[in-house]
Amino acid sequence: MALNYIWSGFFLVGFLAALAQWIFLGDNDIFKRIVDGTFETARMGVMDIALPLAGVMTLWLGIMNIGEKAGAVGALARLIAPFFSRIFPGVPKNHPATGHMVMNFSANLLGLDNAATPFGLKAMESLQTLNPSKDEPTDAQIMFLVLHTSGLTLIPLSIMAQRAILGARDPSDIFIPCMIATYVATVVGIVAVAIRQRINLFERVVMGWLGGMTAAIVALVWYLTQYMSKQDIELVSKVVSNLVLIGVIGAFIIGALIKRVNVYEAFIEGAKGGIQTSITVIPYLVGMLVAISVIRNAGVFDFVLAGLNWIFTGLGINTDFTPALPTALMKPLSGSGSKAMMIDAMKTYGVDSFVGRLACVFQGSADTTFYIVALYFGSVGIKKTRYAISAGLIADLAGVIAAISIAYVFFH
Repeated sequence: MALNYIWSGFFLVGFLAALAQWIFLGDNDIFKRIVDGTFETARMGVMDIALPLAGVMTLWLGIMNIGEKAGAVGALARLIAPFFSRIFPGVPKNHPATGHMVMNFSANLLGLDNAATPFGLKAMESLQTLNPSKDEPTDAQIMFLVLHTSGLTLIPLSIMAQRAILGARDPSDIFIPCMIATYVATVVGIVAVAIRQRINLFERVVMGWLGGMTAAIVALVWYLTQYMSKQDIELVSKVVSNLVLIGVIGAFIIGALIKRVNVYEAFIEGAKGGIQTSITVIPYLVGMLVAISVIRNAGVFDFVLAGLNWIFTGLGINTDFTPALPTALMKPLSGSGSKAMMIDAMKTYGVDSFVGRLACVFQGSADTTFYIVALYFGSVGIKKTRYAISAGLIADLAGVIAAISIAYVFFH
């Protein structure tokens, strides 16, 4: 329902803004710009974005299937089990939901959004079997949902793919900033839910996990900012990003060979979904890109950004980040909408510009709260969300603030 209002609202606001400019400013070309923009944006959405993305998704869905056959997901489940048992106290040990949640988080860690969704829906279904009140989420379901909406991602694959498609010098240079921003959002989400559920985060195992990861992130940021120049930071991000990517592929293949898995057949089995995924996303992507094109060509974005600039300037804050804010503002509402905003920012300001890179970090700092709530809770018939949305939005806000801060360190 939210997407319906967003999409319709974009067209209505764009039309009213164009009408006002035509009447009061005498801009007789405004409607032609809007119409021309819709045709060009529709072409771009299919030819320049969706079709090239098919190849990337085909590759990585195949690699992901190899990793699953190699037992990487099972190993990760065993590794994470002690931590999960503390933050999901209502889920019995060895319950199938744990494995499904781990598979969902694993796909998210690799940036494979479409691969993560089936695992997430299965996890929510498994958690629903433990729910005594079927129309209201359990504590475990809320914790899972908020962890998912915080968008914890190790490899922001789809974002790097879009940057590559648009001609970035190094598509992976946003890797470390995305990782830091999404980690901040995840930790804040965990803390927000834990406070409501009275989960003891100071328990030794939980503190070991959260404390260890937080210390590593803080140490990394401190070292980069104290001992490295901007150029060196970008170089480190590039090298580490590509090393992790090739390391994941190598580890999956080696693990599969050790287990005597037919690697090629496993790859083909998983890769078959790549084309279908790209075809499925075309209507959503084109629809949202065209709607965004309407309000941009109608001058609505310029008005909003001018207002934000005025506010932040009055507060004495550097305003270089404000052109990227539409991506952050759209992210909780619509994944396809925020992706379209990100692409629009890269095309408008430059794929390697500060704004273009920040929009990518915004996109990778959290997930789509309202969409995920509607999809995941709706799939099991939950109608009352309790505090799931508010906790998710708190995590989103933390991710936005972290994204702005880290982007200034890396790219400004």
